[in-house]
Amino acid sequence: MVTTTTTTQPPQYTHRQILEILSGLMLAMLTSMISMSVVGTALPTIVGELGGQDQYSWVATASMLTMTVSTPLWGKLSDLYGRKRLFQLSLAIFVISSVAAGLSQDMGQLIAARAVQGLGVGGLSALSQVILGDIVSPRERGRYSGYMGAVFGISTVAGPLIGGFIVDADWLGWRWCFYVCVPFALVSFVVIQKVLRMPVVKREASIDIWGATTITAAASAVMLLLSLGGHEFEWNSPWTYILGAISVISLVLSVIAERTAKEPILPPRLFRNRTFVLSSLASLFVGVALFGAMIYLPQYLQIVKGMSPTASGLMTLPMVVTMFISGVVSGKIVTSTGKWKIFPVIGLALVSVALYLLALLQVDSSAWLIGFDMAVLGIGLGLSMQMLILAAQNGSELRDLAATTSGVSFFRSLGGAVGVAAFGAILTNRLKEELATRLPAGAGGGSTQLGSPEAIQHLPGPIKQAILESFTRALETVFFVGVPIAVLGLLAVLFLKELPLRGRS
Repeated sequence: MVTTTTTTQPPQYTHRQILEILSGLMLAMLTSMISMSVVGTALPTIVGELGGQDQYSWVATASMLTMTVSTPLWGKLSDLYGRKRLFQLSLAIFVISSVAAGLSQDMGQLIAARAVQGLGVGGLSALSQVILGDIVSPRERGRYSGYMGAVFGISTVAGPLIGGFIVDADWLGWRWCFYVCVPFALVSFVVIQKVLRMPVVKREASIDIWGATTITAAASAVMLLLSLGGHEFEWNSPWTYILGAISVISLVLSVIAERTAKEPILPPRLFRNRTFVLSSLASLFVGVALFGAMIYLPQYLQIVKGMSPTASGLMTLPMVVTMFISGVVSGKIVTSTGKWKIFPVIGLALVSVALYLLALLQVDSSAWLIGFDMAVLGIGLGLSMQMLILAAQNGSELRDLAATTSGVSFFRSLGGAVGVAAFGAILTNRLKEELATRLPAGAGGGSTQLGSPEAIQHLPGPIKQAILESFTRALETVFFVGVPIAVLGLLAVLFLKELPLRGRS
């Protein structure tokens, strides 16, 4: 049983105070999201020093798993213990686990630290949106939400860039990939402590332990299946069926648990809310498109175009800039007009178009054409990502604000896992077929082990050209598959009802 005893009226914040709070939230989100992507560039160096090549994939999977499954739990816990307190706890977990990851002496310690780090990131990503929803009314929220959406785009570029710089700098070393975010997280902690004043509502509630257990088990099994299937074990294997069975059984038990719990983690009434269901579906499809593009576009730039990791990161700037501008401009228009539905409709239509354009890229496509395609994708994501959260928050009861926000974030993260896994399987199978067709006999046409991008650039001309063409054709299939997925997201948005935005938080 949880009891909180202080009761105050929600404080009214000025525009300047909201910006101060927003700076703390954005700094926390930026550093936490960078921590998820910065390690990718450093992984070969880390494995070279710590060993454990067979555990390579777990360094990334562990944090993604715990981040996704913990997202809905943080929202409910913040209802019971307070937003500010839980947000600062997330920051503390993130800082301690980041230092532990940097101090790791073997792969086991690193994986454990990354798993704990994912818990902190899950809290920061969910509670940042919840706190913004607490302090700003839906009508005013648009002018601020664009900045939050830009954080996701910036982190995807900044992570690999920072990771490459740190690994290449002899006076730093790979451990600073984990240390570098700590000072910024501490600054965020101080800012939130100073400027955020959240009321604590008097209530008595029990913690839904059974619901938390079953939801976590279901999401974990799905994440493990999607993350490791096709890599650590074959899709047609006992592990696939075991994890699939665990996910289905846990899902059924979680439904029972949530229907009978006094204070459920994900209240069943949310799934009777048309706005929440459609926003969650659209967010899932956006997650598939976003994470799928973010993972495989750099591979095209490095393998096919021969760019360095740093150069490929810079090539994504058109997407980041347009995502930021479209998010901020659309937010200001929503605040002034109160009309929001048009933006995710246009946004997901543009995401569909962008994925189609990316599927048309060739080996000799110019940097200008690639930049244009990515700019279109950035506009689409900027118009849709934050608007879906705004729609869900506005369409739910105030008592369900945290559960709604964390629920939509959960489905977006789950969509990202689905996108990375599904696109990866498609890319691998298609690449194998293309290589078998294009490479001469005895040149390894039955294998998808291409070697490093640098090694590919030094291959003999005919073999190199065959590999580049094969990879481009395989990636073409990936993006073509992404088009109908984005269209499904568009259909979900079209069925959303444009409820008037509430004027008070």
